[in-house]
Amino acid sequence: MKNKATFLLLILILVFLSACSSTTAQDDDLSLRPIRAVATTGMVADVVKNVGGKRVDVTGLMGPGVDPHLYKPSERSVIALADADVIFYNGLHLEAGMGKVFERMDGAVQTVATTDGIDRAKLSSPPEFQGNYDPHVWFDVQLWMDTVNSVRDALIEMDPQNVQTYQDNATAYLAELGALDQYIHSQAANIPEEKRVLITAHDAFNYFGRAYGFEVRGLQGISTASEAGTADVQALADYIVERGIPAIFVESSVPTRTIEAVQAAVRARGAEVQIGGQLFSDAMGSAGTPEGNYLGMVRHNIDTLVKALSGS
Repeated sequence: MKNKATFLLLILILVFLSACSSTTAQDDDLSLRPIRAVATTGMVADVVKNVGGKRVDVTGLMGPGVDPHLYKPSERSVIALADADVIFYNGLHLEAGMGKVFERMDGAVQTVATTDGIDRAKLSSPPEFQGNYDPHVWFDVQLWMDTVNSVRDALIEMDPQNVQTYQDNATAYLAELGALDQYIHSQAANIPEEKRVLITAHDAFNYFGRAYGFEVRGLQGISTASEAGTADVQALADYIVERGIPAIFVESSVPTRTIEAVQAAVRARGAEVQIGGQLFSDAMGSAGTPEGNYLGMVRHNIDTLVKALSGS
């Protein structure tokens, strides 16, 4: 069924592309108008907005609270994809079947997997992910900085007359990301090493843990497409009690019921663990809020962890 849905999506997009193929020479000249870009996740869209600036109109497909592992495009999304000059997506199978659609579209519409520029030796490939890479690279800010270069290079190739704009924007954004990386390291130091344990509903934070010194535990594995079983909940509850973990965390794009089940299982063992707050994992916050961009989302997450785990 999933392959059939992917195939139907591809056909729909190609039909729209055929219908929209008669463009004027002026419309084809990207130096005369803003580039129409579609981005899948909020994190990818934020990179494109920062690098493209006023030269790029960005449409994001997946808004706040949307799980990219389970996302199903609407008719409106298909129209936006067909009207785009370029599609930016995360890649590494984050977008599930849609990633295959984008690969097959390349040529009709330019598509860019923003993680393609990351050295594969730096990626994690957990055994339970069947030979695929963990796609949640945005939680290691140093890794995510490589996606800025991918977006910059793609925009320069499409619009070489504005190369300086894209280079300057990318340089400025990379400086902000570098400062963010330093901020996370300094904040993490406020948590005692033995308390740097991050427990959430699914394993979205493995790159974060590796980069900033946290042990990471999740109930559902890397993809939320799988369900956590009773045995998983009980095993995690045993671990929390044994280690004396003070807090566990819910995610904005994942239902809270599994984490609440863990909390109840800990309580049944005569112990208590608090829900330390909400973390943003596969989606950013609402537009106009501090968490509505990548920098604010990551700052929120580390600040939430410090408050809940530091004992202050």
